[in-house]
Amino acid sequence: MTDAAARDALCRLGRSLFERGLTHGSTGNLSIRTDMGFLMTPTGSSLGALDPARLAVLDATGVHVSGDPPTKEALLHLAMYRERPRDRAVVHLHSTHSVAVSVLADADPANVLPPLTAYYAMRIGTLPLVPYFAPGDVALADAVAGLASRHHAMLLSNHGPVVSGASLDAAADAIEELEATAKLWLLVRHEDVRPLDAAALADIARRFPR
Repeated sequence: MTDAAARDALCRLGRSLFERGLTHGSTGNLSIRTDMGFLMTPTGSSLGALDPARLAVLDATGVHVSGDPPTKEALLHLAMYRERPRDRAVVHLHSTHSVAVSVLADADPANVLPPLTAYYAMRIGTLPLVPYFAPGDVALADAVAGLASRHHAMLLSNHGPVVSGASLDAAADAIEELEATAKLWLLVRHEDVRPLDAAALADIARRFPR
C-alpha cells in the first residue's frame, strides 16, 4: 500500500466509524504499519474529520518524525505491533457497548464475552480484560504487550476495545464484530443463553484459522 493509499484508508475508516456511532468526539485512534514505520491518527483528533496530510508519521522505532503529534495511545499501538510482527493495523475505539461490558463487576478477566456466534469466534476468539490504567500510561502499554502475543483483541477495563489485524479492513471487521457481540451480550446476559460449545469452536477454528 502506498503512503497516499494508507492515509486515505485511515481517514475513510475513521469517517465511517464516526458516522455510524462507533466512536464519538475525539475518542478512538487508528494506525497502519508501513514499510518505513507507522502512520497514526493525531492526538485530540475526531475520527470523523481526519486530514490525510496531518496524520502522524512514526519511524520503525516509534519516534515521531512528521505530521501532527500522534495519539496519546501511541505506546499501546506500538506494543501490539512489537508483539505481533505480522499484523499491519491497529484499531482502538471507545464504542458504547464494548465499554459497557468493560465496566461490569462480574466480567471474567480471562475471557470477557461468551462465543455467542460463529463470526465472533472466527474474528475474536478469546477476549481478555486488561486491568485499568490511565489512557496513555506506559503501564497500559506494558499490560497490553503481556497479552498481545496470544491475543489480537482485548478489552481495556473502563476504556474500550483494541484489535490488531493483518490489514486495516481485518482489524476493523473484528472490532465491529466485538462491538456487535457486546451489544448482544448486554441484551441476553440475564437470559438462559446457549453459547457455541467446544466442538463447534474447534470446527470453526479448523475451517477458519486466524
